[in-house]
Amino acid sequence: MTTSLAPTVASTAPQTEAKPSARRFWRLRAAHFFILPYVLLLVTFALAPAIYALLISFAKFTDGTPQFFAAGFSNFQYAYTDFRFKEAFDNVMSFVVVSVPFGIVATVFIALLLHARSGWWSNLMRVIYFVPGAVAGPAVVLLAIFMLDPRLSPFRPLLTALGYHDDTQVIQTGHLPVLFTLVGFFGGAGGWVAIFYGALKGISSEVIEVATVDGANAWQSALYIKLPLISRFVIFMSILTFAGNVQIFTEPTLLGDALFGSSPISATWSLNQLATGFAFTYGQFGAAAALSLLMIAIGLVTAFAIIYGTKFYQTDAAN
Repeated sequence: MTTSLAPTVASTAPQTEAKPSARRFWRLRAAHFFILPYVLLLVTFALAPAIYALLISFAKFTDGTPQFFAAGFSNFQYAYTDFRFKEAFDNVMSFVVVSVPFGIVATVFIALLLHARSGWWSNLMRVIYFVPGAVAGPAVVLLAIFMLDPRLSPFRPLLTALGYHDDTQVIQTGHLPVLFTLVGFFGGAGGWVAIFYGALKGISSEVIEVATVDGANAWQSALYIKLPLISRFVIFMSILTFAGNVQIFTEPTLLGDALFGSSPISATWSLNQLATGFAFTYGQFGAAAALSLLMIAIGLVTAFAIIYGTKFYQTDAAN
């Protein structure tokens, strides 16, 4: 009996092992097709421009024609020793210190509140928060100019009570990080609120019920149950928010232009503005590329620090 079955088992074993490998190979090919559009866009609009900026940063321009690797590090020296560089760098860092923590905390707080009181009111508020994000960035900034002018703003009583009577008193150098934070928050928070709310809706109701049975109130459930379960979404927002805010351009440019001669916002308030000035005002394309590489490097270093510091890619099985 044993001898008759042995050949059968031996002959069928390779066949049973071949089927899973074939299925895995097919899944891998299907996955490639799914990520192909993203890869193409990533290469076209991210990697290729970054590589070209790297080449330009070492190029010397003669009559508008780049001579690659002819400038050495002179473009970096020109950009980083410019008298406006330190001020622009400090302005951006001051803005990031205010905007990133405020944006993350406020957005998560709003999402948790909406999830705690689900229903028609929660749905309405999500739409209200999302509407400004559906408007183009420049339009949001122009709306903010109207809101910040005590002579026109619907918040005139509040602004007047705070001692502000015209827009030049509101838009001052020391106020800019906070003002830009508020403009960016109300323009983009709605999208993140929708993402966090969707993540919260994915939490099993049984988990929340067990926490409630154990005596957790709404705040404890939000802080110790819901927030840890959506922590990776929060980390992802932190990375994108930091990288985007380092490249701030629209807010200082439009607010500065709106106030004309009375504006405390210089045309080189941010690194992105300074790089634009290098390229299109002074024709220093190599210096502009050097600044763009600095902004990329800041974003990448911070992203890797957050990813590895929080073990972002570590699976639950690895724990």
